[in-house]
Amino acid sequence: MGSQPRPVSVSDLSDLRRTQSRRLEVLTTPLQVKQLGLIEYEAAHKIQEQLWTRSGEPWLLLLEHPSVYTQGVRIRPENILVDPKTLDIPIINTNRGGDITYHGPGQLVAYVIVDVEIRKEAIANHVYTLEQIVIDTLVASGLDDAKRLPGFPGVWIDERKIAAVGVRVARGRSMHGFALNVSPDLKNFSAIVPCGLTNKSVTSMAAEGVPATIDFLSKQIITRVANHWTGGDFTISSENRDFVSF
Repeated sequence: MGSQPRPVSVSDLSDLRRTQSRRLEVLTTPLQVKQLGLIEYEAAHKIQEQLWTRSGEPWLLLLEHPSVYTQGVRIRPENILVDPKTLDIPIINTNRGGDITYHGPGQLVAYVIVDVEIRKEAIANHVYTLEQIVIDTLVASGLDDAKRLPGFPGVWIDERKIAAVGVRVARGRSMHGFALNVSPDLKNFSAIVPCGLTNKSVTSMAAEGVPATIDFLSKQIITRVANHWTGGDFTISSENRDFVSF
């Protein structure tokens, strides 16, 4: 005969309650939102890396970057259309997916740092979710034509790209997110093939005749990200400080 199961002790029940409590705490952790204003790309990336290690904590960073070109892991050199030495704007390598793009003032960047289930299609579903958040935000702002373009990541107005999406998912956790063109200087896209997509143009909310403020759009995005990942619960802070001290 097999051994009899031992009786459940008070200690066992306490351990179970603590485990369930920890799980509940993770499930009910509010979205932590930081509005960082205008911040250098490298500084924001350092913050992302620190928050990426905090498994179970959903984070949203909203910000703008000073003018910079960023290269993803699939960069093709021919997509830089001028001699890089002639550019007044720096080019930085990143660990996100995709090719080369431009960031600058007037572009709202959202870095969504959350746990992503490790399974087939998880990354594609994560990208789809980010695209939908942008689409819903644009529609709420008056751009009813915002949509996906089959075969091309991001958000589009006809065949004009208004938001780029690029992510990195590793060990079940995401980094990077999306960049929404509100009112950037679109001339800065002319030195590159944005996202490596030939025969496609770039647009902005301002170029489409739909004025919007970073503040209004940020509120829309916060609400939608929180609704998807934390049931609408979030805390927000504009404090820009060293995250290493957490």
